[in-house]
Amino acid sequence: MSTASSSNTASITPTGSGYAPANGISVYYEVYGEGKPLVLLHGAYYTIEMNWGQLIPELAKTRKVIAIELQGHGHTPFSDRKLSRATLASDVAQVMDYLKIDRADVAGYSFGGQVAYQFAIQSPERLGKLVIISSVHKSEGWLPAVTSVFKQMKPEHFAHSPLQTAYEAVAPDKTKWTSFVEQMIASAGTPFDLGDDNIAGIMAPVLIISGDNDGMDKVELAKTYQLLGGNIASGMQPIHKSQLAVVPNQSHTSLINQTSVLFDYIDNFLQ
Repeated sequence: MSTASSSNTASITPTGSGYAPANGISVYYEVYGEGKPLVLLHGAYYTIEMNWGQLIPELAKTRKVIAIELQGHGHTPFSDRKLSRATLASDVAQVMDYLKIDRADVAGYSFGGQVAYQFAIQSPERLGKLVIISSVHKSEGWLPAVTSVFKQMKPEHFAHSPLQTAYEAVAPDKTKWTSFVEQMIASAGTPFDLGDDNIAGIMAPVLIISGDNDGMDKVELAKTYQLLGGNIASGMQPIHKSQLAVVPNQSHTSLINQTSVLFDYIDNFLQ
């Protein structure tokens, strides 16, 4: 559920990049800046540049930013390995191992937010704070219209799109595009649920950022926020560590391009 952003990282150069071994595949990463580690996880079909290009230069002024391209995305080769959120979250941990990072804040957008939720569940000791942008922890978190689209997607819908152009610009094997899309479509069309109890068990502070019309069911979003300890009468009770921001007049794809808004929310939260 992503389309290309016009962003780019031309204004900043990585201080490091490469491939880390992770669960039988090689995962591409880029490192920017210095400071407390912040791991960025992109949305479905995105590359680092498409998803985070506008935000990285701002975040890297005060943080060590580690941007990862998940299985089959961007520079990370396509693999027939079963695509699961648990495995992808384990990949993130192994990239951190490779870079000798014991603990980090993690931010994920859309599909990357699902992986970020899973990382919080299975590697809590390695998580500082968690930022979830326009993402859900179970299929029911999307509006029915969104899940219907997931079930109807076909590879030809992505042909000659900006997503394919960005993929072919950096992919190690451009011939894997259709196989990659088929793998992602199968994943999107398969219902998932990371578990309400698991979400309620996340001890790290969580910032959820949603567009008001980004395809997320706001009733389910409120339930998720409550699982994380929110939806209280602040002032009558101690203020909770987790936060919720709903940005007006934003769709799923427009939200990630609201650089100044996102940066202000993320930077204030991580401080």
